[in-house]
Amino acid sequence: MNNKILFSNIAVLAVLILAQVLVFNHIMLFNVAMAFVFIYVIIRLPMNLSTSWLLTWAFFSGLITDIFSDTAGVNALACTLLAMLKRPMLYAYVPKDDRTKNIEPSLSSLGFAVYGKYLFSMSAAYCLMAFTIEYFNFADVKEIVIMSASSALFTIFVLLGVDSLMSRR
Repeated sequence: MNNKILFSNIAVLAVLILAQVLVFNHIMLFNVAMAFVFIYVIIRLPMNLSTSWLLTWAFFSGLITDIFSDTAGVNALACTLLAMLKRPMLYAYVPKDDRTKNIEPSLSSLGFAVYGKYLFSMSAAYCLMAFTIEYFNFADVKEIVIMSASSALFTIFVLLGVDSLMSRR
């Protein structure tokens, strides 16, 4: 990753973490849905990024969000697990070949159908992991599933809006 892309990703991450901590952590739709906008950077990192860099980005973005949200490692763990799922999730919808090795997943590069499925899978996986870690028991399985599904849908709508803003720059 060259310096220009690195600094642009750091700036986007800083803005999204600020938005998450200052705005989206305080919005709870119908007391079940919360948007996680900071995962956008993990979702959009290029596929040719090494696994160690991807895990580092994910861990530190989750850790910084945890520090400012006072969530005791929930986001750091969920983001690290999400980074591990990034390649298998994308390659479940797109064939792995030379054209997709250097792709940066976005609406413009994948098209709405593939990007929508990828975004849904990533958001659902993150929300399920985050709420399972937060509750830390399976006594409330129904509540975990409802909150995960509704938060994933809310996150998808917000991330599609963020993606439309980012693709115009």
